[in-house]
Amino acid sequence: MALEWVVLGYAAAAEAIMLLFLTLPGLDPIRKGLISVTRSLLKPFLSVVPFCLFLLMDIYWKYDHLPHCESESCTPSEHLRHQKSIMKSQRNALLIASALVFYWLLYSVTALVVKIDVLNKRIEKLKAQD
Repeated sequence: MALEWVVLGYAAAAEAIMLLFLTLPGLDPIRKGLISVTRSLLKPFLSVVPFCLFLLMDIYWKYDHLPHCESESCTPSEHLRHQKSIMKSQRNALLIASALVFYWLLYSVTALVVKIDVLNKRIEKLKAQD
């Protein structure tokens, strides 16, 4: 299962880096190429959504079938293992949320940048006509 989390982490990191490059000012010379790369990668990154849902169901199943350690008879090692499992589940849920939010932001920002480029071209065209 660790490989799935590594893949999701890399996907979230790639989304965050692309989002950072799209929103940084001063990158106008490379923005056109960056927009085309990002637009071509949006469809493959859409597979992150069902993958996140699958991993979220996995977290829920593990949490639901986790042996609870609430009684006085738990040993310290069992209690520690239970707490570590809960912490890992919370960390993984945060990773899932960040991957989904980064995808949504990347999609929205890319659409807005494309609209801005289209509107700038229209303005230049109208200025050229006058």
